[in-house]
Amino acid sequence: MRLFLALVPPPALRRRFGELADTAHAHCRGRRVPDDNLHLTLAFLGEQPAQRVEQLANWLSSIRIVPGQWRLDRWGHFAGPGIVWIGGEPESPLVQLQQSLREELEAIGIASQPRRFTPHVTLLRRAEQPPGPSLPDVAEDWSYTRAALVLSEPTDQGSRYTPLAWTRA
Repeated sequence: MRLFLALVPPPALRRRFGELADTAHAHCRGRRVPDDNLHLTLAFLGEQPAQRVEQLANWLSSIRIVPGQWRLDRWGHFAGPGIVWIGGEPESPLVQLQQSLREELEAIGIASQPRRFTPHVTLLRRAEQPPGPSLPDVAEDWSYTRAALVLSEPTDQGSRYTPLAWTRA
């Protein structure tokens, strides 16, 4: 089972990210990420055996994260895979959350990625061109209170992401 830990935006913010994805798609082309898949990856766990899911779900549901806020105020691009994203300066609480989750995962014997954390929300994959000055300014605040263990399942239309467990609220 392919798993990752993520922050999942609330519905209204997810819709706003979807609107930004539509705008980026009109400019950059590529494959748009469906609204239901928009998230911020904190730790990619890769393929895990099914019996590990219960352990991870129990572990995650025992954690209460410190609520925080993250300001998304820029467009970005990872040239190699053609990813267009929105993000912002990594706020100290967000970086601390990612680092603490990675350390706790390592303590229970699970390696995770990324080592270098660039907080972002992927809007497009395989974009034909990077975002340019014609795209509107981004100014979104994301208040987060929980993280999720998410299952990534391949389908004919791309991956489908399903939250399996959440940190305590």
